[in-house]
Amino acid sequence: MSAINPHKLGLHKIFKHIPLNAIFDMPSKRRLAKAVNIADLRLCAKARSHKVRSDDEVSLRRGKDAYSQLEMHYHVLAGLKPPIDMRTKVFGCDVDMPFFGCPTAGNRMFHHEGETAAAKAAEHHGSLYGLSSLATTGIAEIAAIHKGPKVFQLYVWKDRELVKEVLAKAKEGGFDALALTADFTWYGNRERDIRNDFSIPPKYSVAQVVEAIRKPAWTYDFLSHDPYTYACLNDDVPADSLAAFVNSQIAPEFDWKDAEWLLGEWGGPAALKGVVRPDDAKKAVATGFSTMWVSNHGARQLDTSPATIDVLPSIREAVGPDVEIIMDGGVQRGTDIAKALALGADTVGVGKPYLYGLAAGGAPGVIKALDILRVELDRAMGLLGVGSVDDLKKRGPGLIKRRAASARDYPDQNAYDRGYGGGVI
Repeated sequence: MSAINPHKLGLHKIFKHIPLNAIFDMPSKRRLAKAVNIADLRLCAKARSHKVRSDDEVSLRRGKDAYSQLEMHYHVLAGLKPPIDMRTKVFGCDVDMPFFGCPTAGNRMFHHEGETAAAKAAEHHGSLYGLSSLATTGIAEIAAIHKGPKVFQLYVWKDRELVKEVLAKAKEGGFDALALTADFTWYGNRERDIRNDFSIPPKYSVAQVVEAIRKPAWTYDFLSHDPYTYACLNDDVPADSLAAFVNSQIAPEFDWKDAEWLLGEWGGPAALKGVVRPDDAKKAVATGFSTMWVSNHGARQLDTSPATIDVLPSIREAVGPDVEIIMDGGVQRGTDIAKALALGADTVGVGKPYLYGLAAGGAPGVIKALDILRVELDRAMGLLGVGSVDDLKKRGPGLIKRRAASARDYPDQNAYDRGYGGGVI
């Protein structure tokens, strides 16, 4: 069973001429239309797509729990007049809102539109767009869709000629900044993926075939389109051949000297992604990085690593007020974004929320995910009594206060099914 590969058999060339996608996606569109928050989008994605986290997932739970321990001490009678001004800058570029979709690998695993859906949503909302070097859509295609500011994410590769080639493509594609992911020098232990028999590309085991039958919208979407490739590296090589190549390219020995060489090759704004320690942040600034990206890789690498919102204030204190900081991790609500901006972030990255939207319904799903967060952030800022992102950052430390954890932060017995509550992902 595992040897069967429908794409190698050419079935996609037949199925793409049989327009059943619209029929299979009708229930997904109805669910998407009813979604009112990110937790709802998660359930929409779960209903449409295959099962697709690390060790005991402690960091994953803490990442959400940490926000519930931060209270919002709002001002009244602030005299604000709508709309709230959400404009800000990132990597020196103007954007219409202070959060964006993080670069994530292999978007076409969730929906055939893949990264193009996220790029369309970023263009729609006037936000930064982040493209992973392990994207399943090419740089030129993204550049044609998104005309605003873009950041290209790069892993710690061994092959410097490969790095030079990819950087040249990113420059040619009009990318404004580079983000070096430094917390992926080893592959994290993702036990849930093992239990779900998840792999890239998919295995065609009995369990996966049964799952495919249960989720016809995702399955037909996958079977009626071309097999995905890691298009930023080599769009002629299928993912099943490239996976081993990617594993062989990760360089655990990559160090600060290598980072210095990389910055010299890029020659523009650059972020170090994966920073959780003040001493590393200071060293990154000294090395030449313009931006600190506080992240723990979606809590999927080193389990029991700290929640990023918890370490954010110490990173801001370490680098001072003038160094740009991006933070991602655990964001599920607009209030989470407001708390991050108040505690030291200049911009906030979101990953899972927009991937839920992508899996639930392609570009409309991603647009809706970002719109949900935008509306929630607008409401949170208005109720806090701040009229702009700059005002929130200036007054933030007096608006957000931590209290000790209590049982009230944690979900009731039915919260898991709803996707709500601290500790429920």
